[in-house]
Amino acid sequence: MTRRSEQLSEELQDYVVAHSAAPDAVLSQLAAETVARFPAAAGMQIGPDQGTFMTMLTQLTDARRALEIGTFTGYSAICIARGLASGGKLTCCDVSEEWTSVARKYWELAGLADRIDLQLRPAVETLRAMPASEQFDIAFIDADKTGYVSYWDEVVPRIRPGGVILVDNTLSHGRVVDPDVSDENVAGIQAFNDHAVADDRVVLVLLPIGDGLTMARKK
Repeated sequence: MTRRSEQLSEELQDYVVAHSAAPDAVLSQLAAETVARFPAAAGMQIGPDQGTFMTMLTQLTDARRALEIGTFTGYSAICIARGLASGGKLTCCDVSEEWTSVARKYWELAGLADRIDLQLRPAVETLRAMPASEQFDIAFIDADKTGYVSYWDEVVPRIRPGGVILVDNTLSHGRVVDPDVSDENVAGIQAFNDHAVADDRVVLVLLPIGDGLTMARKK
């Protein structure tokens, strides 16, 4: 949940963005409206380079069923939904009617509303109401950090072998390596990182994109 890769200098970040596919008018307008309407929370939105990466990864995995936990104003959902194969569907989990009302508006503008199913209730409830059998090709976790372990434990069984899980903010603004930090969100990320890397159902890598993006492939 950051608009830039924090491990890069501003100059390098600008270079990365300038040498990556640019977001289209819909994504640019969505980013601007998010800043204007929710200035204190706008940093929760992913950056344009991460969005392009997520669209490409969705395409490369030939994903038809996708899952998102934590939707905010819908930028990442557009990026995922655009990468889905024909007939694909994205299930989004969030609890904010206010934030997702903006998402719905831009999903319509992007011509993606029919690909996206929004579930407005705690994500764990939505997941536990689903069959336990594997069904998703790709998933993106970007919600409350203290809930990451619970989300992971519900998501992994529901990903097909060879499917991909992306988890955002896994560097927690660099605080994961600070022994003096006592913030509960940092503790949640640290617990998740330890939990996920020890999970023998997946192979994963923590990428320094944005605020840290863990990418896991289910065996």
